[in-house]
Amino acid sequence: MKLWDKGYATDSFVEEFTVGRDREMDLYLAEADVLGNMAHMRMLNSIGLISDKDRAALEKGLKKIYAAVRRGEFRIDEGVEDVHSQVEFMLTAECGDAGKRIHTGRSRNDQVMVDIKLFSRSALVALQQSVRALFDVLISKADEYKEVLMPGYTHMQVAMPSSFGMWLSAYAEALADDMLLLDAAYKLVNTNPLGSGAGYGSSVPLDRRMTTRLLGFDDLAYNSIYAQMQRGKTERTVLTAIAAVAATLGRLAQDVCLYSCANFGFVKLPDAFTTGSSIMPHKKNPDIFELIRAKCNRLQALPTEVTLIMTNLPSGYFRDMQLTKEIYIPAFKEIGDALRMAGEGIERMSIDRDILRDDKYKYLFTVEDVNDAVARGVPFRDAYREVGMRVQNGTYEHDGRELRHTHEGSIGNLCLDGIRAKFERHAFDYAPALKAEEELMK
Repeated sequence: MKLWDKGYATDSFVEEFTVGRDREMDLYLAEADVLGNMAHMRMLNSIGLISDKDRAALEKGLKKIYAAVRRGEFRIDEGVEDVHSQVEFMLTAECGDAGKRIHTGRSRNDQVMVDIKLFSRSALVALQQSVRALFDVLISKADEYKEVLMPGYTHMQVAMPSSFGMWLSAYAEALADDMLLLDAAYKLVNTNPLGSGAGYGSSVPLDRRMTTRLLGFDDLAYNSIYAQMQRGKTERTVLTAIAAVAATLGRLAQDVCLYSCANFGFVKLPDAFTTGSSIMPHKKNPDIFELIRAKCNRLQALPTEVTLIMTNLPSGYFRDMQLTKEIYIPAFKEIGDALRMAGEGIERMSIDRDILRDDKYKYLFTVEDVNDAVARGVPFRDAYREVGMRVQNGTYEHDGRELRHTHEGSIGNLCLDGIRAKFERHAFDYAPALKAEEELMK
């Protein structure tokens, strides 16, 4: 049975083709759908289209469904198209005609849009927490290893002295900047499309500000057509923010793969984060970080996938948009799992504290020697040439003195507190939305 049933049958293959993976993906939206139904039902009651008696019955039914979702017991029955249909059928079975009234002034178009918004809001908060967990590991390890030197590279050639603290805090600050994009995505998500119907509003005198308040949205998506045009735009914007995190994480994973190989040997991964070879007994492969790298590369492609699905669509709803769910919803788990694995790997890896004893790194300090000569009054270009000639003719030796880097962001002044403050500035507050959801389901 379908909500739009008009008494004729649909070809079974047509139905399979059009429904696709919707039932599977819609299970992730079930909690959001119940919240949206509760807010819409209370609003309909406030404008006199649902009686107080029906409101009481529907509240009881919705809370029952909500509890089943929370317990992991909610299912979409065979033959039911989507989560919206399943919830309405369950309410009708539980509450009789009251369940048939709940769709008044609404379309599945605004239902799915509000579900995506509510799901995204919660998923972005969980993602922020995962990013924070990795950020905290990176900052903690950067502080622990801030005095431990390592070579820095440009063009994959030995360049200048770096430190493990500088390396790790670089990725921490990258995550802090990625939080800016997550914050922007959250702000776009946290606007209310409910009441836009099929994209053209309703002759029913809906109170859209009431549902905005009940659901804890910051504001309305005002124009009904634009509220529907946010479908696809919302997913693309959020996936762009996820792709930014993935780009940072993938680059970190590449560094770990490189630095853990025997030719570098800067870090050693715990045995639990490596796998062996079926033929070479000595092998310990960094498969975890290789998979993080691959998954993050795939995540960076997703905004383009959604863009191409939506490209050249005119205003209004089209079934094309259904396909964005199967791209969008799984992305949150994939990036969350990758962040968790990276954090655990970085937390447990060990480092080589004596890397620079190797003679291959003796040219690492040539810039230090040039700067020392400049401090004694030698013009920079003359000092550069003199040190360069010693390198060229094989007479260069570094005297092993300590480094004296003091400016902000250098080896001796990593500004970890500043990086922490940047992260916190870009974090977003979910408390008002969470409070609204809790109040709605009391």
